[in-house]
This record gives sequence, C-alpha cells and structure tokens, in this order.
Amino acid sequence: MSKTILITGAGSGFGKGTAIGLAKKGHNVIAGVQVEPQKTYLLEEAQKEGVNLEVIVLDITNANDRQAAFQYQIDVLMSNAGVMETGPVAEIPMENVYKNYEVNVFAPIALAQGFLPQMVERGSGKVIFTSSMGGLITVPFGAIYTSTKHALEGLAEGLKDELMGTGVEICTVNPGVFGTGFNDRGAETMMKWFNPEKSLSKLETIQAIFESGGLDNQLHPQPMIDAMIRVAEEDNSLFRNVIPEEIIPWIKATQERTWSIRKNDTVSLDPNSL
Repeated sequence: MSKTILITGAGSGFGKGTAIGLAKKGHNVIAGVQVEPQKTYLLEEAQKEGVNLEVIVLDITNANDRQAAFQYQIDVLMSNAGVMETGPVAEIPMENVYKNYEVNVFAPIALAQGFLPQMVERGSGKVIFTSSMGGLITVPFGAIYTSTKHALEGLAEGLKDELMGTGVEICTVNPGVFGTGFNDRGAETMMKWFNPEKSLSKLETIQAIFESGGLDNQLHPQPMIDAMIRVAEEDNSLFRNVIPEEIIPWIKATQERTWSIRKNDTVSLDPNSL
C-alpha cells in the first residue's frame, strides 16, 4: 500500500538514498532539503533514477519552513536531518553546542508537535527518528553530538508511551559508522577551534582516540538505507532499529560497563575485546 512519507535531511546521505528508494517502491515522497541548491540537485538525481519526488526546502530550524510543511497530510514522518559538532565537552564553544541541540533535538520536537495532531486525529501514523548508535553510547570527543542523540532517544521513548492507544507509532533507527561523509564532516568541525596543546585532556588521551582509526573502515550506506526504507514501509516496527545488528552486543556491553567502572576506568569499550 502506497504511503505519503515526508523525510527531512533528504539532500544527502541516508536521507537522499531513502527518499529515492521509497519513491522507487511507489510511495508518495516529500523530500525536505535544507537549502535551494539541494532541491535542484535532488530533482536532477530523481530524474536520473526515473522516479517522482516532491522536493521542498525545509530547514527544520526555520519556523516558516516548518509551518509550510505542516500543510501536508502524511502517513510517516522520517525525522532524519541532523548535524554533528565534535570536540571535548570541557572546551567546545557553547555556540556549537546550541547549534547541535537546535538541529538535533529542538527542531525534531517542533516537527513532531506539528504533525502529530493530524495523526492522532486520524488514528494512524508513524514518526521515525534517525538517532545513532551514539544515542545509546558515548563517543569521546563526540559527546556533544552523542548527547543530542541520547536526548532524542529519551524523547522518542516518552512519545511512545504518551501516545499509546492513539494508533500512532514511534520508533528510532540507529546507524553505526557508515560512510556517507557525515562522520567525516562532523570530525572536521573541531579543527576550526581545537588546540590540542592547550587542551584540558591529556595528550596521550587525545592521541589514543584519534589514532584508533574509528573512521577508517566505515560501512557502505546501502544496508542502512535499506533498513530505513523497511521501517518506513512496515507497520508495528521494533521500537529501536540498530544497524548493523552485529554492533548490538558491543553497545549493550558498553552500557553495562558504566555500572561498574570507577575513577581510572574508561567508559569506552574496545569492540574487539568482546
């Protein structure tokens, strides 16, 4: 059955791939992009792929853009747009923190508040939040970003229980480290201001984190795109959808570790140690 699906952050990465993939499967896709040039680019991509996409400029932090989007009647909201700011918590400029929370937390709340009334009134609908494995664990020097995803997880959990019985489904998709360029660009944000020689973190700690090669072996994004398409199409999804599933034991072990560590123990757990 064809659905009307609005996806934010469709100008690149998972969002673009999912929008085109859903359109190929016959769904009515409204693809939100942040700026006008992305609209032109995405329409050209859709034409090359032989699919119909309705592309709108939807900067999720812009109240006017959000208000215009609320005129659509949709079956599924894929709240996918996000940004990443990196750097040590003790030093990162607060303007970077505010920006990360505005895009990753406050705007998704505003979007959900705008679309949920129509879903509840109709007795059906689905909101999917693109979270992250970082919504379930913390990544050193990426803790501001991962904390925004922790917040998103909490909001999704609250919404799920608060809307029980209304017919509205709430769930998350939680990608691991995929090579869309998002992680690389996020890692670069701290280079504009970070001075390791003046950092409060010990040099050996910084070196250990940045020499671990966390971005060296990123996964091809197609499995994540396929999972997002599946979750958008299906009814009665799992609440949390971590991809690839192979990282779930590591995530759970890391969560469990926080109950037993002390002053000189790291929170981070090497996945190769399992």
